[in-house]
Amino acid sequence: MITRPLGKSGIEASVIAIGTWAIGGWKWGGTDRQTSIKAIHAAMDQGLSFLDTAPIYGQGLSEEIVGEAIQDRRDQVVVATKCGLRWEGLAEGEGQYFFTDDAGTRIYRWNHPDSIRTELEHSLRRLKTDYIDLYQTHWQETLTPVEDTMAVLMDLKAEGKLRAIGSSNTDIQHLKDYTYAGQLDTTQENFSMLDQQKRGHFLSYTKDHDIGFLAYSPLAFGLLSGKINPNRVFPEGDMRKTNPRFSSENLNKVANFLTTLNPWKEKYGLNTAQLVLAWTAQVPGITHVLTGMRNPDQAEENAKPAQVEISREDFNAIDNLVQNAGLDLPPPFVRKIED
Repeated sequence: MITRPLGKSGIEASVIAIGTWAIGGWKWGGTDRQTSIKAIHAAMDQGLSFLDTAPIYGQGLSEEIVGEAIQDRRDQVVVATKCGLRWEGLAEGEGQYFFTDDAGTRIYRWNHPDSIRTELEHSLRRLKTDYIDLYQTHWQETLTPVEDTMAVLMDLKAEGKLRAIGSSNTDIQHLKDYTYAGQLDTTQENFSMLDQQKRGHFLSYTKDHDIGFLAYSPLAFGLLSGKINPNRVFPEGDMRKTNPRFSSENLNKVANFLTTLNPWKEKYGLNTAQLVLAWTAQVPGITHVLTGMRNPDQAEENAKPAQVEISREDFNAIDNLVQNAGLDLPPPFVRKIED
């Protein structure tokens, strides 16, 4: 099992992480609690030691499921969760409006120190633990100075309530502000064969400053899994149902591209999703790759790339295909972020 450090934190974690957005059901058409717990157990049994969740995933449900799954195995897993997205308990003028979900709930970005302390206590309760290994600001906002956010995170680390500090959905200036104010160990960003905006200057910055890069949505919400038929109809409550990226035309385009990966699938004994995950984990600067696992079969399947290293020659050949595939698709998120 390949492991890598989380930046300068001293924490080692499996290169493939258990992503739990789908487990929370939110935007994924619901969830099955017991099957989700079995999936987490199966992933851990396969040697995956890194698990990422967030309060907003099912408005607490994902953290609750994770807490139940790990309560007797806490010492076997590095637990990452997040703060900064609030859907309740804010006074007038607190938080920065982000969006309204399908149920009509208004979601706010809020990285204020008092809010972070409140969120952390809620997360500790739901996760049934007394510390978080990696605590990340989920989205950035403009009301709270980054130095204030970082100060409370450093205080919480000194208090033993968290072991490492991360950010998510950032730009270079955010990273500079965080690293100026304290020790930023990781940043979590959208990255896949279809979404490489953070490749180049951003990844160079994280490498130069020893900041772990956690790639989320490496399978592009299933587009790169090789399992979505071009005629696939997504259920109500699944965010892909109305997303233009998932049109039949685009599904066909991606499916045709994926066939070009067949020689390496055969060489390494991997299926499409596994090869994509293994390739992503070897992009220079990317340290960890998060992928969803909703049942034990998916967990066992997605653990295999954490045991495979693609040769540099093969990585470059696949990279050349990716860069020249002409896969210019709509962005993964269709809602507009409000400031």
